[in-house]
Amino acid sequence: MKIENNKVALIEYTLTDNEGEQIDASNGNPLAYLHGHGNLIPGLEKQLEGKTVGDKFTAKIAAADAYGERADALVQTVGKEMFQGVEELEVGMRFEAQSEQGMHSVEVTAVEGDQVTVDGNHPLAGLELTFDVEVTGVRESTAEEAEHGHAHGAGGHHHD
Repeated sequence: MKIENNKVALIEYTLTDNEGEQIDASNGNPLAYLHGHGNLIPGLEKQLEGKTVGDKFTAKIAAADAYGERADALVQTVGKEMFQGVEELEVGMRFEAQSEQGMHSVEVTAVEGDQVTVDGNHPLAGLELTFDVEVTGVRESTAEEAEHGHAHGAGGHHHD
């Protein structure tokens, strides 16, 4: 069975950056995803199209097809008063922020006096990524998975 729209694929993967530093890996716990529903970065999903169980490959994904290019507009300096209830602000802290476009995650990149610089770019934005992938399973999706737009069960989403 080939990976195509509305099929659930299970993959083992190791993700590295351009320097070969490991960023993430499945480590024996295959990732299950529903193909064609935007559950993976576009470049990786495109590379998985048509693959079958046992296929192993390396995919180099350009930033534009991964987490996007870095956007300077997503870096802003705001007043400390925006972080009510947080006693000690430190570089590296992540927060959920409300904007006109809805909720998004930001990371504190600098704290200078009463000014805090936050970056709304994805931590992997602007990076070319390399995935070493092995397809370990492909199956039909259930009606519920297709309706929900993601895989359920081992390696996928769990509902409580």
